[in-house]
Amino acid sequence: MRGWRLRRRLAAVYSVLSVVLLLASGVIAWSMVRLDDAIHTRSDVLAPIQVSTVRLVASLVDQETGMRGYLLQGDDSFLEPYEVGRTSETELRASLATRVAGRPDLQRRLDVLRQRIDEWHRDYADPAIAAVRAGGTDASTLRDPALGKEHFDAVRLAGTDLDDAVRAAALRAREDVTGAVRTLVVSLVVAAVALIVLLVLIFRALRVWVTRPLGAVGSDVRRVAGGDLEHVIAATGPPDIETLVSDVELMRLQLLGELGVARSARASIESQAEILRRSNRDLEQFAYVASHDLQEPLRKVASFCQLLERRYGDKLDERGSQYIHFAVDGAKRMQKLINDLLAFSRVGRTTETFVDVDLAEVVQRTETTLSIVLETTGGEVVTSELPTVPGDPVLLTQLFQNLVGNAVKFHGEQPPRIRIEAVERDTEWELSCADNGIGIEPEYADKIFVIFQRLHGRDAYEGTGIGLALCRKIVEFHGGRIWLDGTVNSGTTFRWTLPKRRAVALPSDLGLHHGPPAIPAPARPDARSGSPTAPSKSGGPT
Repeated sequence: MRGWRLRRRLAAVYSVLSVVLLLASGVIAWSMVRLDDAIHTRSDVLAPIQVSTVRLVASLVDQETGMRGYLLQGDDSFLEPYEVGRTSETELRASLATRVAGRPDLQRRLDVLRQRIDEWHRDYADPAIAAVRAGGTDASTLRDPALGKEHFDAVRLAGTDLDDAVRAAALRAREDVTGAVRTLVVSLVVAAVALIVLLVLIFRALRVWVTRPLGAVGSDVRRVAGGDLEHVIAATGPPDIETLVSDVELMRLQLLGELGVARSARASIESQAEILRRSNRDLEQFAYVASHDLQEPLRKVASFCQLLERRYGDKLDERGSQYIHFAVDGAKRMQKLINDLLAFSRVGRTTETFVDVDLAEVVQRTETTLSIVLETTGGEVVTSELPTVPGDPVLLTQLFQNLVGNAVKFHGEQPPRIRIEAVERDTEWELSCADNGIGIEPEYADKIFVIFQRLHGRDAYEGTGIGLALCRKIVEFHGGRIWLDGTVNSGTTFRWTLPKRRAVALPSDLGLHHGPPAIPAPARPDARSGSPTAPSKSGGPT
């Protein structure tokens, strides 16, 4: 049995249990059938036979008493007990004949009783009554009373013999009932004891085969889960559990090997993180230099060019004034480009400023900031009901300012009309900013979100080409996505999503997988004015 699997062991145990239960059930059923038969024999067969025998003998006694009174007095009223007794005798003899059928001993004694009764009626009772009816009371002396007494004593003796036999059979039936009850009780006790013993054995077997091995395995697994990965999980129990333990041990060995790989990878990641931290410190230092040291020479160039124009402007020709204008304009654009790059680099550094932001208030602040340009162009911003989302209020304000500012900048012949809407999805909000401007061709849908990419020359529309790239970085930093809706027929519609719950992407997801930003080839300057020309005929934001 040592090599048996758990299923086979349990099948054997339950087979033994089933056999014992079947045997016990059979013995109990046999005992109950025997008890029922004994009770039926005693109560439904022998008791009525005994009662009928006593009543039959009593009816004969009544007949004999009535007959003697009639023989002495000759009065027909004395024959009433005799007539009633004869009627009862007929009924009781028929009932007894039916009840003793199948019981030869009782049937034989009943036949003897019936024979004695018939002889008493034939040889004495009926002739004596007939003689008195014919010749009066004096005729009764014609029948010898000793003959009547002899015949009736024979009747009494046969009745007593039948009654004694019935009583003996009833006594045996009662003993059978007692024996059947005893057998039933013994069977129930034996079955209960056997069942208890089997249940104890099953409990013991389950403890030895299942619970104890599983407890040992569970203890080993908890020890391993607690950090002691070197602890060996010992195999124990039936082959099924030993197979399970072997699988768990194999899993422990795999985890141990993967842990070594993970530790090596962690050490490598920590080394990379340290390098990244040093790089970030260098970048922060560069940002500081860019925001302070690099802008100072630009301010000097612009200032001295303006001073040069004011002091020597009357001595310079048109071309000289134009050169000074180009220098000042280039310095200012370089300063704005540096500021935009700093803003772009700061997005995604921290999420500590994340709060619940009411986008309706963000749009109001945007309208206030752009109020002058909106008033100048006759622009209008229309909004539907906007939600509250988790995010950085400064960055979200920057997002809306860029989108609304682009819509105003690239308006068509009509005054700009900007509509901002929000649609609720399962786990996010989908927002849109639609305008009636010059629009963007669908083939430029991806290009417009790349940093420094412009669809117009600077002489047509000012800007650095960072605005939409900054919008994309802000949206992705908040866990959403932004795209150009290419299905609209007129104007420009940008759509973006913001999660309902805080879901900030990792820095590696914030557009860094798109590769290094594509720097467009420098535009060829116009031969006459020196201003750059647009690389594309399509209009679009910057």
